[in-house]
Amino acid sequence: MNTKERIIPKLFTVMKGYSAGQFGKDVVSGVIVAIIALPLSIALALASGVGPEQGIYTAIVAGFLISFFGGSRVQIAGPTAAFATIVAGIVAKNGMDGLVIATVIAGVLLIVMGLCRLGSLIKFIPYTITTGFTAGIAVTIVIGQIKDFLGLTYPAGTKTIETMEKISAVAKNIGSLNGMALLVGLVCLVILIIWPLFGPRVNMIPPSLIAVFVGIGMVKGLNLKVNTIGDLYTIRSSLPAFHLPKITVTSITGELSDGFTIAILAAIESLLSAVVADSMINSKHRSNTELVAQGIGNIGSALFGGIPATGAIARTAANIKNGGRTPIAGMVHAVVLLLVLIVLMPYAAWIPMPTIAAILFIVAYNMCGWRNFVRLCKTAPKSDTAVLILTFVLTVVFDLVVAIEIGMIVAAVLFMKRMSEESEVKGWKYYDNEDDPDAIELRSVPKYVRVYEISGPMFFGAADRIGEISLKDFTKCLVIRMRGVPALDATAMHSLENLAVECAKNKVQMVFSHVNEQPYKTMEKAGFVDRIGKENFCPHIDDALARASQIAKSNNK
Repeated sequence: MNTKERIIPKLFTVMKGYSAGQFGKDVVSGVIVAIIALPLSIALALASGVGPEQGIYTAIVAGFLISFFGGSRVQIAGPTAAFATIVAGIVAKNGMDGLVIATVIAGVLLIVMGLCRLGSLIKFIPYTITTGFTAGIAVTIVIGQIKDFLGLTYPAGTKTIETMEKISAVAKNIGSLNGMALLVGLVCLVILIIWPLFGPRVNMIPPSLIAVFVGIGMVKGLNLKVNTIGDLYTIRSSLPAFHLPKITVTSITGELSDGFTIAILAAIESLLSAVVADSMINSKHRSNTELVAQGIGNIGSALFGGIPATGAIARTAANIKNGGRTPIAGMVHAVVLLLVLIVLMPYAAWIPMPTIAAILFIVAYNMCGWRNFVRLCKTAPKSDTAVLILTFVLTVVFDLVVAIEIGMIVAAVLFMKRMSEESEVKGWKYYDNEDDPDAIELRSVPKYVRVYEISGPMFFGAADRIGEISLKDFTKCLVIRMRGVPALDATAMHSLENLAVECAKNKVQMVFSHVNEQPYKTMEKAGFVDRIGKENFCPHIDDALARASQIAKSNNK
């Protein structure tokens, strides 16, 4: 990442060549994303232990500010599942004022991170840790929604702040199961699973909205005794109002830890979402600008009745698929939600709680990344697998703060151990092209072949360098030279897999030269060697260039 990156919102850049046609696409996309965001914002607010309107406030205020000041062309921000358990814990212990202070602290930290050009430091959080805590958060969301899905009733005074307390409460009160609530929840869950299978035309209407209508119809039409949002919460359709809690030194120090957690999670989630968006539209976000925007958005959300916000990958992808290409789409999405809040919010009282639980089950499933989790357990080095499982377990049993802290410490220790073992056995040296008989400058490289040499251990802190590898329109073969790479971890392996996807999309064949023992075993275990083809792993650069020429000639026939 370029540390000299200027902090300029993407909105100011893209407006230079803005057209009426793109404005139309952005408006349509913004409306569609708002429809998708409406039930999700309500559901995520309830999962966070706050009222349904708090979710809408967040999507409106943070969504608008982050799009306006953001460093991504297409990022859609709002409440996300990643914050649900953290926010619920803060609200249960310190109330809404405590949450406001923690979120404002997080916003200030995010702005400072952006101004200090710390956007690139997020790469030092390993892929195994982000995968572990994301899966852990998904599990905690599911556990937290079992009560409403089954229609359980808890005795007054039952503590359900921590995940283990929720599990205990469910086990003790399973006898209070409400069959009608379970029926509504199951029907809505089936709709959420089956509706996307009908194709893109039907999916113009989000399945969560269909589930809401069906759930309301069942409860109202059949007169079922099932709790609705209105039974448990007071619904207000008023505009977001400014609220500044009493701030003291004690309140700031008390919420500093929570503020730091929210800031780190917001940074990780938003930049991951921005990276995914970049790959979908072939663009490049400004990470430091995005951090500043996330800070501004979170401060605004907290002071106007909302909860923490960050970039939402699913809503961002929906924006892209529906033609949104500038921050105008995200701003339109916020304005549409504002109109919905004023006109339709009272009807949210009719939504059954089992329907909300079903929506959150699907949100948790979509975010958990269980396929990646299982694949990493099978293919990653043992040290990476240990970090993955440890982070997951700590997130579920304790909380995200403990999981990230201990996960990072263990990852750093295991990395140092791995590097010390490699240096003792291999005795790697720095390669100087002037004295190197195998230097690429001494070879004739055809125009259609691009050659990159990677040097040094490829671990989570350096894996982003793989993303710097670029292809030209005329490139037919990409040669990656790895003679100076003693070790490869799961994060770097993930980056190579992303590069392979990009190459396949552009019909470019990858060829590897001199892959050492540990990296080769990691690639082989991940199925990457078979995917690229064993014949495309060459022992020497001359063999790799010969293979590249052979591939190019066969493609020209």
